[in-house]
Amino acid sequence: MAHGSWQPASAGIGVMGALLVATATAACGSWQRVGGEVPPPDPSTYVSRLFDVTAVYREMGLLAADRPQAFVAGVRYLAGPSPDSTEAIFALALSNRTLTFRRTQSVFEARYRVEAAFRQQGRVVETFTEERTVRVSSFQETQRVDQSVAFQQTFRIPPGTYQVEATVRDLNGSAIGRASAESRVPRYAPGKRISSLVPVYRAKRRTAVAVPPDLVVNANASVPYGSDTLLLYAEVYDADSSDVVIIRAVARDPEPSEVWRDSALVGSHVAPVTPLLFSVRPSLLPIGELEFSAVLSGSGDTVRTPILVSFSDQWAVANLDETLSLLRYFGAERALQEIRDAPPQERVDLWRRFWRETDPDPRTPENETLEIYFARLEEANERFREGSDPGWLTDRGQVFVTLGPPDEFYDSSSDLVDNGIRLIKWYYTAERLMLDFVDETGFGKFLLTSRSRDDYMQVLARVRRGG
Repeated sequence: MAHGSWQPASAGIGVMGALLVATATAACGSWQRVGGEVPPPDPSTYVSRLFDVTAVYREMGLLAADRPQAFVAGVRYLAGPSPDSTEAIFALALSNRTLTFRRTQSVFEARYRVEAAFRQQGRVVETFTEERTVRVSSFQETQRVDQSVAFQQTFRIPPGTYQVEATVRDLNGSAIGRASAESRVPRYAPGKRISSLVPVYRAKRRTAVAVPPDLVVNANASVPYGSDTLLLYAEVYDADSSDVVIIRAVARDPEPSEVWRDSALVGSHVAPVTPLLFSVRPSLLPIGELEFSAVLSGSGDTVRTPILVSFSDQWAVANLDETLSLLRYFGAERALQEIRDAPPQERVDLWRRFWRETDPDPRTPENETLEIYFARLEEANERFREGSDPGWLTDRGQVFVTLGPPDEFYDSSSDLVDNGIRLIKWYYTAERLMLDFVDETGFGKFLLTSRSRDDYMQVLARVRRGG
């Protein structure tokens, strides 16, 4: 007899609430998986990119720090008053949830400090330190996971290549985040030129290089899929009225392909600075990382910037098909299958409807149900890997994602029981559900027994009905 014993699940996890999604029809039968109509992904898929959005931001050339004090920052450049002085806009974003809030009378207050240094061959050329305060009116707002806190600093710096170092300190707590990246500051010499493509939330046009820019920069160069309009700001210098700027977007996955194109005539009233603001409708952009480029026809001058189209600041996916595959345990199978079968031009509207119908609190920018689902997916992927199978695609991973952690478990996986079979039991108290995972081969692959699979499917169907 194995010497395992019943143990409570980790007290720090707690049982998460049932997913508030539409009911999927539960199929009976041995070893039937939820979402069985969906072809299983390649077992070598480890979804590591999904859970490492910080690495994706770094690949985009941004400064990105992971927890405990996570943030994303970038530097954008426009022409300054002389060729040897470039306007730099340092923009940083972080979420409320990474900061420590304290109750002060009728509001919750957090304080943080941003430190930035621009080094060239080890010498500090430019540096600044700023402290800011964030005030919100409710505890719920302190838990926002979207990058809603924005910091921005504008200054002038000589052209050249710099190592940019950024630090964010939570002044009410102990968390510190650090990030660094190389950045090339362009020199805007006289002649026809185009500035950086700057993702913005708001832009006030300027017509002279001596005027400081007035922009609210989109620090993480991201836009929610099918939701917000993407705005890109650029300036053309010393152009003729016949010059044209051609801007295009290329999707990198699975193969490079143009997904959007537009152009703008500089105009008849040419000034030393001609500002341009490109607006991209959300229905025209696929999910994933895009590269935007702008070309000035009069000179051939070309600038590029990456943009991430995703459905959350917390997760990074390459495309919508990948997202739909990851949602195989989510339920709402009819809605997801409708998105899979739809032509590209209809997918955005269907995704919007899916997001709206599964969002338990439309007052917040995030979809809490999806956040819980992907958080479980991440944890399952880390905890339940079996041989070459990713943790989220194992039987234990599937149960963990759909029902959350068990209230108690019995683990004899280190012992051999009858005929060399190893056993793990999970117990869900509220559902009165006992699940047996058995390793019959001795190679560490724990499968639900037929009876446990049937019991699990019945409970899952009831949970999804809200019963």
